[in-house]
Amino acid sequence: MLKGENRIINIVSNDRPISKETSRVLKQKLEKAGYYVPNEFDSNGDLIICVGGDGSFLRTLHDNNFPSMPIVGINTGHLGFFQEVSPYQLDEFIFLYSKGEYTIQEFKLVEALVCTKSHCIELLGVNEICIKGDKSRTIHLNLSLDNSFIEKFSGDGVLVATPAGSTAYNYSLRGSIVDPRLSLMQITPIAPITTTAYRSFTSSIIVPETSTIKVYPEYRFENSILIVTDGEEHKYDEIEEIQLRMSSLKAQVLRLKNYDFWNKVKEKFL
Repeated sequence: MLKGENRIINIVSNDRPISKETSRVLKQKLEKAGYYVPNEFDSNGDLIICVGGDGSFLRTLHDNNFPSMPIVGINTGHLGFFQEVSPYQLDEFIFLYSKGEYTIQEFKLVEALVCTKSHCIELLGVNEICIKGDKSRTIHLNLSLDNSFIEKFSGDGVLVATPAGSTAYNYSLRGSIVDPRLSLMQITPIAPITTTAYRSFTSSIIVPETSTIKVYPEYRFENSILIVTDGEEHKYDEIEEIQLRMSSLKAQVLRLKNYDFWNKVKEKFL
């Protein structure tokens, strides 16, 4: 096996016993191969290995401010769509990584500029950013795409997904699965109301990555809504406008050379 020449590899794990044990074994194997594994996260590292499921994978990116180093996942969770390696493949992974037999897949993030009466906040999502009603109430949102008004949406909310997130919450809402080689955003309704009183799109809308989606809440019973980024809730009062667009920031995901997106889709969903 080729030596790691003391390159720094960060290991991040959730608290499940299987993840902790896998991390312990992985650290031993990496150090034997010549890599340095710090006890605390090192922002100057060459790689992040996340041991856990898809939730752990996303939290690692958020908690470390979307670092420029690539990340790879070892699946000790359930679905493991982002994860590249199984716990029994540790030796194989280290061997292939040491030989450079991998590629780096870049995922563009979606960003939201949330403006209240007093200030604006920027949020980022790997999979998606959702706009939902607080306390599970119906919300009413005026949606515009660039300079064109689309609709007044009524329902539980709307989701703006990246191609990477098309197989996540978006898919459960019957949004489209998108090949990650495409650059676009997908606007997917969450429980839209379509009656004689309210008219909302009932299917997702695909828009170019250069688009800006603008959302203007229309308050009736409360003055706060939830912004959910990759499952993490953010609540702000008196939101006046939300602008969503593709971010210039990217997440870098390490893929072994035999990785194929559509084989992964068949394996996990069909």
